[in-house]
Amino acid sequence: MKIMVINGPNLNMLGIREKNIYGTFSYGDLCKYIKDYPEYKDKNIEFEFLQSNVEGEIVNFIQEAYNKKYDGIILNAGGYTHTSVSIHDAIKAVSIPTVEVHISNIHAREEFRTVCMTSSACIGQITGLGKFGYILAVVYLIEYYNK
Repeated sequence: MKIMVINGPNLNMLGIREKNIYGTFSYGDLCKYIKDYPEYKDKNIEFEFLQSNVEGEIVNFIQEAYNKKYDGIILNAGGYTHTSVSIHDAIKAVSIPTVEVHISNIHAREEFRTVCMTSSACIGQITGLGKFGYILAVVYLIEYYNK
């Protein structure tokens, strides 16, 4: 199984930004945590981790997932979650099962964060469970294909 993990703006600043919300782990720590998680280590999952602060690059990553025949996408579009019709449309265009993940509980924060432009294009959304949300997204994609 091939899973592309796409992280959007400011997620490269994990461990530096708002530690009370996002924790003290770095972006590198997050990628290692996902890749090495023991519950699915024997499932032969190939991960590709990508991060960009640029909306168009995230659209390109999603399209690249299609061209490279990825089975699933895990997307934390950061602030673009609330504004990007383009990312929404890219997810719809590729028809790859995509799980939206947010480290913080976006529904318990500022009101503008409760609007999610990208989530209706996804098969599910995980929010507020910290870095463990990514693990749940991987497990869900495994289950999605084992139905």
